[in-house]
Amino acid sequence: MHKYIAKRVLMLIPVLLGITILVFLMLHLTPGDPARSMLGDTASPEEIAALREELGLNDNLVVQYGRYMKDLIFHGSLGTSYVSGRDVMSEILNRFPTTILLAFCGIIVTVIIGVPTGIIAAVKQNSWMDKVATFIGLFGVSMPAFWLGLLLAQFFSLKLGWLPATGFYGPKYWILPAVTVGLNTSAMVMRMTRSTMLEIIRQDYIRTARAKGVREKAVVIHHALSNCMIPLITVIGLQIGSQLGGAMVTETIFSIPGLGKYLVDSISSRDYPVIQGGVLFTAVVFSVVNLLVDILYAYADPRIKTQYAKAGGKKRNEKLEGKEA
Repeated sequence: MHKYIAKRVLMLIPVLLGITILVFLMLHLTPGDPARSMLGDTASPEEIAALREELGLNDNLVVQYGRYMKDLIFHGSLGTSYVSGRDVMSEILNRFPTTILLAFCGIIVTVIIGVPTGIIAAVKQNSWMDKVATFIGLFGVSMPAFWLGLLLAQFFSLKLGWLPATGFYGPKYWILPAVTVGLNTSAMVMRMTRSTMLEIIRQDYIRTARAKGVREKAVVIHHALSNCMIPLITVIGLQIGSQLGGAMVTETIFSIPGLGKYLVDSISSRDYPVIQGGVLFTAVVFSVVNLLVDILYAYADPRIKTQYAKAGGKKRNEKLEGKEA
């Protein structure tokens, strides 16, 4: 198991390196000048040229990328913001807890809506409950997050006045953003739960449990649901990463001071270090979440952990046999 984790961590290195190259090229090859964005349209060509020289933007792309990677690898620095002049890593770490909290609230909404709805749809297949659950799933998948956020703010904040439309200062402020982020992903979880449960409840051991007189609730929860945890963990783990990306739009709509809004504002001002650092940081978090999901497999399904143990024991036996020979 330890070797598997170490192997996965080493595999992250080329992935993150490729991300830095792609983001760097996309930013620098896209039309626009950060110096002009910083100084405004009234700046003279001499002032723009001087600022470009100060920021190192006149160097070729290879030199700029090498300088960026040197600071990242040897100093752990993501650079300095062109706009605020502050350290990018510090700015990201200050805002990231807010984004994580939003993603966590979204996952709670996802699980609360997606898993029970999928179970009901599978157990009551082809009934009106199944049709309602399927409609909710299609509705959630098809609805863009920005449109849903605007509708929720319009109805619950402006018309009813029940919930605040902006900010992230307490549980009351978390409801609308969490629903906006979580409803779309709950549809994915619901569809996965339904399809997996439909496959499992047709298995022989489920029929055997029912024939023995086990209560239907126990059959569904202890026998069926426990055996569909692997695909559910996979989907939920992947949705955490997608919610970090979806938080950018949600944070902008509800004026939440998180990492997503910080990146959106940086894109409009061509703040290259912030964009590169934010994307790289998000990629690292997403990769770590995927690694944790893989590790959770062993705890959700003991058979996987046993396979790793058998594989390790087989390799040790082969080495011993080779030495004896």
